[in-house]
Amino acid sequence: MINPETTARLDTKAQQILRANDKGGYTVPTKGLYPFQWNWDSALTALGIACFDADRAWREIETLLFAQWDNGMIPHIVFWQHQEGYFPGPGEWQSGRTPPTSGITQPPVAATIVRQLANFLPGDHSIRVTPMLHALDRWHQWFADARDPDGRGVVAIMHPWESGRDNLPDWDAPLAHIDTSHVGAFMRRDTQLVNAAERPRNHDYDHYMALVQFGRNCQWDVKTIAEKCPFWVAEPGMNAILRRAERDLVALAMQFNLPGIVTRATHRLARLDHGFNQLWSDIAKGYTTLDLRNNKLEHRLSSGSWLSIYGGPENEKRAEIHFSTLNRWRQKIRFALPSFDPGDPAFDDIRYWRGPVWAMINWMIATGLTEHGRPDMADQLADDTAALINQSAFREYFSPVTGKGGGGKDFSWTAAMWLYWASPSAHQKTETQ
Repeated sequence: MINPETTARLDTKAQQILRANDKGGYTVPTKGLYPFQWNWDSALTALGIACFDADRAWREIETLLFAQWDNGMIPHIVFWQHQEGYFPGPGEWQSGRTPPTSGITQPPVAATIVRQLANFLPGDHSIRVTPMLHALDRWHQWFADARDPDGRGVVAIMHPWESGRDNLPDWDAPLAHIDTSHVGAFMRRDTQLVNAAERPRNHDYDHYMALVQFGRNCQWDVKTIAEKCPFWVAEPGMNAILRRAERDLVALAMQFNLPGIVTRATHRLARLDHGFNQLWSDIAKGYTTLDLRNNKLEHRLSSGSWLSIYGGPENEKRAEIHFSTLNRWRQKIRFALPSFDPGDPAFDDIRYWRGPVWAMINWMIATGLTEHGRPDMADQLADDTAALINQSAFREYFSPVTGKGGGGKDFSWTAAMWLYWASPSAHQKTETQ
């Protein structure tokens, strides 16, 4: 248990980090390593900002939505300012947008965050929320049209970065056959700022840039991408987050009297709920990645497998399987929840998404555990997250084995998750509401 003095110190530090990373209308994930606005980082960070500045939290979402493309997509990076030497920057993406953006998206947590803010913050939010809901409806429809054009009920990603879990071992096989011979030389900035052992390998980046090159060459045309992109994968994390987002969009549209959005989101949600079953692996006993180009289901589990209970109601049998497997994972590590199976040979406790613990994923899974009648397991995740932050400060992620921090320092979404969820102060606020 973290004592009150330490809690107060970490509460103050978390606020300082969010203020220091504030660029006026948006918050960077961390200085240097990620100097722009990232889609799901920004939305999740708004939860922490809301703990001390409600207006600024709403502006974080408004700024993100302002960069929405005409076709409805909300990009994964918005380059609001020039940053010399950043790679891959606007020149590599060539999205043709003002402000410049990347050509892909990220997990659509924004609707869920808007609902959290609307319920968490006092006052009438209709003037600010109503335009947001129209923008979010267009984004969710883009997922249905651009990333599931065949209507099979699972949305695809055309790049590992769209999943938000960039170098998950699940991507190794689908990336292996991609031609990287025309990528050419490039200079990575991330490994100049962070220990290379904590970042994706150069071999991975060759494949990432080949996919950026493909998108750029077809001018990010969604029809060409859906038909010809060599990487076309459905994964449980993205699909669970979208299912949750559609549920929250339905609830918000009902709350703010937008029946058209209710109808469209309800229809999309029904398709997603039905389609999600395609990702279940009887071998892995969980939801896994499906390579849609080769119709090949992965049989290894990642933290995304447990996002299924965050995405929506799970049947009792599968929920019990989730709980049992999660407990087995916990026996192999000190801190939950690792981003990949700690018993698998591909597990790496400190290399980006190949094993480390991420605070915001813990919050999502804990939310699902609570809603499925396991607040005890949810509390364990919160306690582990708090212990990691207490031991290693507000790092981008943490080793589930040693508790060592990895990646960027003074990280915005880690600070936000502390203020909104993991801090003992956050628990006290919840109990008194």
